[in-house]
Amino acid sequence: MIPLGFLMLILIGTGLLMLPFSTASGEKTDFLTALFTSTTSTCVTGLVVVDTYSHWTVFGQVVILFLIQFGGLGIIAVASAVILALKKKFSFREGLLLRDAFNLNTGSGLVRFLLRVIRGVFIVEGLGTLLYLPAFIPEFGVKGIWISLFTSISAFCNAGLDIIGPNSLAAFQGNPLVLIVTICLIVTGGLGYVVWFDLSTNLLDTAKNRRPFFRLFSRLSEHTKVVLVMTAVLIFGGAVAVFFMEFRNPETLGSMSFGEKVLNSLFQSVTFRTAGFATIPQESLTHGTGILGLVFMFIGGSPIGTAGGVKTVTVALLFLNVISFILDRKETLAFRRSVPETLIRKATAIVSVSLAVTLVFSVLLAATNGLSGLDALYEITSATATVGLSRAVTPTLNVIGRIIIIICMFFGRIGPISMALFFSAGLSKTKRITHADGNFFVG
Repeated sequence: MIPLGFLMLILIGTGLLMLPFSTASGEKTDFLTALFTSTTSTCVTGLVVVDTYSHWTVFGQVVILFLIQFGGLGIIAVASAVILALKKKFSFREGLLLRDAFNLNTGSGLVRFLLRVIRGVFIVEGLGTLLYLPAFIPEFGVKGIWISLFTSISAFCNAGLDIIGPNSLAAFQGNPLVLIVTICLIVTGGLGYVVWFDLSTNLLDTAKNRRPFFRLFSRLSEHTKVVLVMTAVLIFGGAVAVFFMEFRNPETLGSMSFGEKVLNSLFQSVTFRTAGFATIPQESLTHGTGILGLVFMFIGGSPIGTAGGVKTVTVALLFLNVISFILDRKETLAFRRSVPETLIRKATAIVSVSLAVTLVFSVLLAATNGLSGLDALYEITSATATVGLSRAVTPTLNVIGRIIIIICMFFGRIGPISMALFFSAGLSKTKRITHADGNFFVG
């Protein structure tokens, strides 16, 4: 149901974008371009073959924005909200579907969880819109209101699509307000809803009972702790790496002031992880930064949110499992809590399959479009991790290349969800058979 729901939304969006009044020229957009745009919007990726700000009319941009919003929330979550509004009650089947769509471990409190998610999303996107207004209205006039709303939703959903101009946010690389608001929206969407509610609940409880705020972290769930630590390490570690690798690059940070270099390094580190906005040309990044970007894009954001990638917690559990093996521990620990073996197996499967798909499609893209290894890997990783950054490659792709990217974007949005369900459900038979140990050599 989940893949079919996204596929239907993509096809509906394709049909609407093919209408003549969806384009600024008044001419019908060809099927492949409309399909590509609808897919990148629904899968909240951000790779485009035509400029969003110039090719589409306001109607076309509205269609794209709805696709981003529905794709970011998840088609099942949106459908569940409609069901809730009409029927005021979920059936057992609908409850299970919603639980699986959010990849939750329990079915209790689903209606309350959904309502909190929708309310939280609209509040954050509304605040983002208001904060953008002082920057965009002076620049674009009344149209700045529409640009603020579009950018806020796109940033929160980690879509990376914009209607500002041909160079994403490059025109605002020296504007702290725009960059900081965008960073906050991207990170908020990428943390995940479970982390939101854990943080807000404990913050309110700490304030209400006048507990010391420095003890707040210890009261959080182990999942929230892992997410926060991984997010902080990736953001600030990545920012430091980008700063030093691009410091003297005249095509990226070289000509900026020290403060602008720091801010844009931070922005690049954040946008690497599924956001898709850019203040500096990606094709001008040094090879070291490009390779760092591949790693960050592959990891992505955190579970049960709007970000893509294999997710921070997945990578953290695999890392902790390695540490556990090196220290010869019998169990994998995260903040003094044991990690179930099934989660380690699931994490291993998700990373392995995602890596295999990325490598296979990168080879196909390089072979069919004559791209360098880095350009092909960058494009495919950006698509499968639903990032949206490109080394100026996407518009130059031939028909086969565009179809490859469409498949990768769809897999990137559906794959992690479907794989999580697939591996959690398992394919084991009712009667489990235990086999004799084999003799193998590794390492």
